[in-house]
Amino acid sequence: MLDYFEKIRSKEPLDFVLRMAYLAEIREWDCRPHIERIRRYCLVIGDAMNIRQQDNELISTACQLHDIGKVLIPDYLLLKSGKYDDAERTMIERHTLDGAKILDDSPTPILQIAAKIALTHHERWDGSGYPNHLKGEEIPLGGRICAIADVFDALTTVRTYKSIVGMDEALKLIQESAYILFDPKLVNVFTDRFEEIKRSNIVWENKKRPAG
Repeated sequence: MLDYFEKIRSKEPLDFVLRMAYLAEIREWDCRPHIERIRRYCLVIGDAMNIRQQDNELISTACQLHDIGKVLIPDYLLLKSGKYDDAERTMIERHTLDGAKILDDSPTPILQIAAKIALTHHERWDGSGYPNHLKGEEIPLGGRICAIADVFDALTTVRTYKSIVGMDEALKLIQESAYILFDPKLVNVFTDRFEEIKRSNIVWENKKRPAG
């Protein structure tokens, strides 16, 4: 009986993370497939980097909270289909800082990792990202992994502001962005494991989605 309750408790934080992530993006769309794909892509990348399994699971689950700061973006801005002006762009970019603030100071390891990822998943290898223009390995590994997974998923799914890009074309765009937007080592492992990445997507898309 004790083992049973230990198993139940071990799943509670993961369920909580999933529901928080869903809450953050539900106003835009049914984001459950997106946050699950992000987790799967990050797992594949982390495994290819030989990250210890326990740490890899923490990072990939924490990546689901990368956009938690969007809960503070006003609806009119979050749902806008046209281009943002400079002031609006600044407000959108604040979701990284707000996400880190929401998650900061938690005693829970998964939320500690998630805070760093929320803050840094829009940083770019060449320093052109935001909010702090970090460069290269100044960006935490979790943020670098999430960046590739998030961009790949954005490219390959329908969004209000863009048309869909095929998986192979999306891979090419990511490869062309090595040393500029993304960690070149991660781009290499993403390329090496691309067939697994595609299978991860297919497995989820063919899975019955949760009712809601």
